[in-house]
Amino acid sequence: MNMSFSALLLAALLSWPAGAQAIARDEASPSQSAPAAPPTRPDVAAPAGLQAAPPQAEQASYIIGPQDSLTISVLGEDDISGKYRVDEGGGIAFPYVGRVQAAGLTIADFQARLEALLEAGYIRHPQIRVDIDQYKSQQVFVMGEVRSPGKITLTGTTMTLLEALAQAGSLTPSASNDVTVIHPTRRTTAGVPSESDMEGERIHVNMKDLVAVNSVLLRDGDIITVAKAQQFYIQGYVRNAGSFILDGSLTLEQAVALAGGLTDRGTFRGAAASRLVDGKLTDVKLDRTDKVLPGDTVTIKQRLF
Repeated sequence: MNMSFSALLLAALLSWPAGAQAIARDEASPSQSAPAAPPTRPDVAAPAGLQAAPPQAEQASYIIGPQDSLTISVLGEDDISGKYRVDEGGGIAFPYVGRVQAAGLTIADFQARLEALLEAGYIRHPQIRVDIDQYKSQQVFVMGEVRSPGKITLTGTTMTLLEALAQAGSLTPSASNDVTVIHPTRRTTAGVPSESDMEGERIHVNMKDLVAVNSVLLRDGDIITVAKAQQFYIQGYVRNAGSFILDGSLTLEQAVALAGGLTDRGTFRGAAASRLVDGKLTDVKLDRTDKVLPGDTVTIKQRLF
């Protein structure tokens, strides 16, 4: 799981060298007009006296998007350090330099851009640290047999398939073990992905393989589909008649075992399945080792003696 900003800040405090000197602000050049008054200060200022450091390795390549919240710390400039929300247009209003485009840039690139703008007449050799405070812009879609299908906001630079399914409320009782992850060729902006959004690289995962489920990393725009399990129905002289999930391949004997076994009067002799064959409903005789197919209605008969 990703570290919170407070944990990242604590790690930075332990690793940054002590005794950092404050940065002196350049005096305005006579040839330059005085900068406009800074916009409203951010609501939370960064702690004083922190020396800036490069973005964390796991965040440096993150692509900023609208509605993300950034924590910007400028060494020696507590009045402009704090949290800034990226607006719908992809920019932030930052003191002295005005509106700065952030969306579409990595954390590292945005940090470099902001440093360059501040150095161009406002702060001598600015040292800046940019971190993600809240991830809001990147989402994945979870569809199919989950309790709460829909959009899920990525909560960090990485999210696993297992984490996404947990946020979707886990699987329904009718879910199969087959989960498909699509890395789409284009990102959908719709509430529900359409058929054309389903084009792209596909990864098939069996939910029984927990290692695989926890190792699949999601990215912005991914579409996760949990398939409905195939089922069969069994009736007659079994202890628990009803519908059951057909997980993989089952013989008649295994299907009866799922139904609690035969009753005292049940027998495998004469067992049959009502099955669609070439579009027609047909009765097919079954031996103990014959396979039960999806959609079968299996009937277990009464023994004579």
